[in-house]
Parts: sequence; C-alpha cells; structure tokens
Amino acid sequence: MKTLEQFKKEAFKRPGVRKAYTEMQPEFQIIRALIISRNKKGMSQRKLAQKIGVTQSALARFETGNINPTLSFVQKITNGLGLKLIVK
Repeated sequence: MKTLEQFKKEAFKRPGVRKAYTEMQPEFQIIRALIISRNKKGMSQRKLAQKIGVTQSALARFETGNINPTLSFVQKITNGLGLKLIVK
C-alpha cells in the first residue's frame, strides 16, 4: 500500500497534475476549514444540511470536493455554522 505522499510524488510526474493540484488548493482549504468548523461545533452533516435547507448528500458532495459549489452555497454553509464569509 502506498502512502499519500508516495502517491502524490508519482502523480506529480504526470503532465498537468501538479498544476491542477496547485490550482485546486484554495477550494480544498475552504472545504477543509468548513469541515473542521462543523466538527468543532459537534454538528453532523445531516444536522447542518437540515439547518441550511439542503440535502445531506449535497453537503457530502461539497465536503468531498465532488461538486463545484456556487458562492451562495458556500455562504449558506458558513451562515449555518455561524461564520461570516469574507472574500478578498
């Protein structure tokens, strides 16, 4: 079995992979921060989804990076977590 670092090292040898990975980092950082905040507040995906009026599966797709969310979707999540979204 390979470690994540071994996998990344091999994957980055392929053309375009490193560039795509780098370009996606801001999105991953936002998702990671929201997941951490949700967990710190002791909220399940289901509870947060109900609070913001989306399905648990839609929230799960967002958290796994399987969708390209709209700004309004991200704002719903931040509001549901009691956070303020600031775009700079």
